[in-house]
Amino acid sequence: MGRMSILFAVLLMVSAISLVTARFQSRQLFVETDRLEDKARELDTDWRRLQLERAELARNARIDGTARAELKMENTAPDRTIYLKGQAAKPTTAVAPEGRQ
Repeated sequence: MGRMSILFAVLLMVSAISLVTARFQSRQLFVETDRLEDKARELDTDWRRLQLERAELARNARIDGTARAELKMENTAPDRTIYLKGQAAKPTTAVAPEGRQ
């Protein structure tokens, strides 16, 4: 009977230690999951902010303003337009290689 009691006591201790270990791992995984969900929310917020920033930078008015301010570009005017006169290129006819038609 003494050996059975010792065996059951050892099994009970192993079971208790495994229970404590499992709960500890469960808590660690819960904390990690919570941290990763926070990171996902942060990344989603950054993504939305970057999408808005990209849309703002791609607006035509902003591009026009930047072109005028930084590149000193201006609208074209008829008095500043140069028209070139030249001969139109003559269309060439395609010639089939010898032996093919």
